[in-house]
Amino acid sequence: MGELPERLSQLVEDFEILEGQEKLEYLLELSESLEPLPEWLQAQRESMDEVHECMTPVFIFAENQNGNLHFHLDIPRESPTVRGFGAILQQGLDGASPQQVTAVPNEFYLQMGLQNVLTGQRMNGIGAILAHMKTLAREA
Repeated sequence: MGELPERLSQLVEDFEILEGQEKLEYLLELSESLEPLPEWLQAQRESMDEVHECMTPVFIFAENQNGNLHFHLDIPRESPTVRGFGAILQQGLDGASPQQVTAVPNEFYLQMGLQNVLTGQRMNGIGAILAHMKTLAREA
């Protein structure tokens, strides 16, 4: 898994170790760690990139800090699974260069084994969020 930034690789490994329901519990735990939008971005939510492929409203903003990206995501608390996906990507890609973000394999998350405990429709959400992050990284 050499193409993944170190923190994202660690998160994938954490999920690989877990079994069945433990994977879901960890995902829900991660959903609580999704950083809230910074105050300066709350008023600019309409300028954020919306992930239309998700049934849950997901908004993303990429902040470029000296060539390293920090992603801000706005995902409702009522959608803990999608918030968990957002937290994985936000934490796993924090500080990555645009090249590192675009190099992440589109289906990296299959190694986590979540497809064994979540529906295909739910799994499409993480792929859609990653695709939007890659687009923002290419634009950075």
